Amino acid sequence: MGLLDLFLHSFSSSLFGALVVLLLVFIFSSSSFSSQDKGKEPPGPTPLPLIGNLLQLDLKNPYNTFMELSKKYGSVFTVYLGSQKVVILAGYKTVKEALVNCADEFGDRYSMQITKETSGGHGIIWASGESWKEMRRFVLTNLRDFGMGKRACEDKIMEECNYLIEVLKKCKGEAFDTTQPIYHAVSNIICSIVYGSRFEYDDTEFTSLVDGALRSVRLVGSPSIQLFNLFPWIGKWIADRKELHTIIADSKKQNQKLFGRLKETFNPQMCRGIVGAFLLRKQNLEDSGITGSHFHDRNLMQTVLNLFTAGTDTTATTLRWGLLFMAKYPKIQDQVREELSTVMGVRQAQVEDRKSLPFTDAVIHETQRLANIVPMALPHKTTKDVTFQGHFIKKGTTVYPLLTSVLYDESEWEHPRSFYPAHFLDKDGKFVKRDAFMPFSAGRRVCLGESLARMELFIFFTSLLQHFRFTPAPGVSEEELDLTPLVGFTLSPSPHKLCAVPVCEQ
Repeated sequence: MGLLDLFLHSFSSSLFGALVVLLLVFIFSSSSFSSQDKGKEPPGPTPLPLIGNLLQLDLKNPYNTFMELSKKYGSVFTVYLGSQKVVILAGYKTVKEALVNCADEFGDRYSMQITKETSGGHGIIWASGESWKEMRRFVLTNLRDFGMGKRACEDKIMEECNYLIEVLKKCKGEAFDTTQPIYHAVSNIICSIVYGSRFEYDDTEFTSLVDGALRSVRLVGSPSIQLFNLFPWIGKWIADRKELHTIIADSKKQNQKLFGRLKETFNPQMCRGIVGAFLLRKQNLEDSGITGSHFHDRNLMQTVLNLFTAGTDTTATTLRWGLLFMAKYPKIQDQVREELSTVMGVRQAQVEDRKSLPFTDAVIHETQRLANIVPMALPHKTTKDVTFQGHFIKKGTTVYPLLTSVLYDESEWEHPRSFYPAHFLDKDGKFVKRDAFMPFSAGRRVCLGESLARMELFIFFTSLLQHFRFTPAPGVSEEELDLTPLVGFTLSPSPHKLCAVPVCEQ
């Protein structure tokens, strides 16, 4: 063997040896294999080096994999997403205990790589610490000031219903895609609260913002973005990441224009929306000589983007599921429309009418439960070391509350996988609340727009069912309507068309 050959042989042997050593260090330093922690930390499937349990996951629908794993490992278990250790919480009792009873310990937010890039820790959804507390408190106060839960907001929703009804009437009973009209109508509610005014449905600036929000939600939940979150070094090859950054950059430019117009007409004595209230608070702090405030332009931009996207997507998606269920289950739709006709006549339903419409209310709640549009709550992070249900979870551990396991909990729901409005009715047909109804999550990170979303769902749904009967497109039977959700950060219906047949034509 020559000198060069000997060197190469020695080098390759050394490299192989080094890799083996690194592999052993990884395995034995892993908490899953650490004898010191064995029996203390949550159990889970054995991870592979570097990739963890990724080969066991359905990246399109990871919540389904987690549901299966919970059957084997229990309601608190560990998985490795790449080298990242994650604790999954499954089942109503476990999720409630963590998010409500141990709210402080499980109340922090884990920010994924893609959200670190797009939000920078600002806003309300992906923020933590004092900035999050300040922004959440400000937004919640102003949502209430600008009508959330009040008659003024209810009037806005009822008015928007009329615009939406006119759009659907123009379809003349022919098949149409529910996505755009529903999204535009719902988005206008949050726009009126954030910007102080609504938009026309054909306003290109508005439709671009809505389309961008819809697309960004799909992208954030895509398998390629999930892989990027775990292995950021592959980012330059991820087309979805590039597209997402482009969409967000465009949205920021459009919002800058809107902010500019609002600043031109800014009246400190009469703020019309959250943007105006933010600008007023920022100005007052600056005039007082206070520095280091969280009321700065980056927080304004990110907070508005958060409100626009969250305030549009979840409610619009749920409403689309509701109409799809009505077309899928015409007998249930008939019962809703009969109750509306008997109780309301031709008068438009108001929030105070909810108690007089128990079956309709039950159908809306069952839509939220079965649609399961946020199967996994946004990732939490522990604020301190915590012993939870006998398991030790270290400070800073990423935690995913599995909301789908709550909404489909077999110990809480009689028919968890079926559309069964009786889940929310007693033997006398009166509406009953269910503890395991948790579509808005719970605890410190519960959806701050919950009361607004509930108001929107009730008024939009009842108004549409009063004016139209929804049926499948011609040539499609009820049985053929597909209830398989699209892959995304939230679960929306697969592409479909419905017919909205005006009541007067029946």
